[in-house]
Amino acid sequence: MHAPKIMLVAGEASGDLHGSYLAKEILRKRPSARLFGMGGDLMKDAKVRLLFNPTSISTLGFLEALKSAQVLRRVLLRLGEIVDRQQPHVVVLIDFPGFNMRFAEILKRKGIPCVYYFSPSAWAWGKGRAEKVAETATKVISIFPFEYEVYKEAGADVEYVGHPLLDIVPPVLPKECARANLGLSQDHPLIALLPGSRRQEIKSLLPIMCKSVQILQSEVQDLQVIIPAAHLSALEEIEHIMGNSNIEATVTLGQAYDVLNASDLALVASGTATLEAALLDIPQVVVYRTSYSTYYVAKMLLRIPYVALPNIICQREIVPELLQNDAVSDRIGAELVKIWQPEARARIRRDYEVMRQRLGTAGAISRAAELVLNVADEEAKVRMA
Repeated sequence: MHAPKIMLVAGEASGDLHGSYLAKEILRKRPSARLFGMGGDLMKDAKVRLLFNPTSISTLGFLEALKSAQVLRRVLLRLGEIVDRQQPHVVVLIDFPGFNMRFAEILKRKGIPCVYYFSPSAWAWGKGRAEKVAETATKVISIFPFEYEVYKEAGADVEYVGHPLLDIVPPVLPKECARANLGLSQDHPLIALLPGSRRQEIKSLLPIMCKSVQILQSEVQDLQVIIPAAHLSALEEIEHIMGNSNIEATVTLGQAYDVLNASDLALVASGTATLEAALLDIPQVVVYRTSYSTYYVAKMLLRIPYVALPNIICQREIVPELLQNDAVSDRIGAELVKIWQPEARARIRRDYEVMRQRLGTAGAISRAAELVLNVADEEAKVRMA
């Protein structure tokens, strides 16, 4: 059996997470595989030889992204040179669509197979994006059933594996155990604030979240607040903001799953964390704000009525989402008060069960790794012929 050379390319914290689990599974199945590419510390710990770590400069939004465009352009050119030198059997593109869709075009010109994992959200942005991906990708690994249909219709070679979070998110931990792990009181009600992993998200959302929580605190006696920081730079930003805040909070580095398990309710920035909270059965309010230019461009282009993943999966609003002009403290606070009621939390948990059924079965990471290795093996046969 040949030793496949596999390049993995991720550019943000969530991509680093999913890239690390995929890398571990590839090496479990094929210990001889040589893994290298672009990602963060989690991928490095998973034995991926890192050429770049862009997770500290990852940005969100159309105009915001221009701030680091020159850096990303240089990285794109450098990765192209590395591809020429290393000749990987396959390149795995993990999320980071603004960068990876351009890199896919380079790979196509060089004749290097590429696999999209956490592919660009064609189901949200329309079939034009799916068609672009279909033109460049050797294989698209789909994590949502509705995503599979869009890519299939666009002519992509696509396979549905299910969502990796079903493998990654641990089983629900009893609240008392999670609180003991975090050194928290067993008696006080607790709300978790998850303002995102990027500094600009935290700056935009955390002050609003704090004011919103004050509204809930006026209704719920002895309500405590906890905030997990995704990494050190996020921790610094959170601590700076909380130092100027009127509420007290426990801030942890990592431990997001323990934090969610320990909580009665969560206030969450739109993104992967909304699905993690749902899989851990924690009622939540979802919020998001970005620049007005980005928001209005997105509003014109997006083809879906929701942004929170639990709502997208269920195709209806099972958790409240408040975006842009609606993401203000009085509106958010009112929603928190509303879903604090026992019947509201019970309804959300019933809807979460429907969501889980739609997500498929565990084993997605193993299935994805197998597909990547299959593409690498096919390329090795072509090169040996």
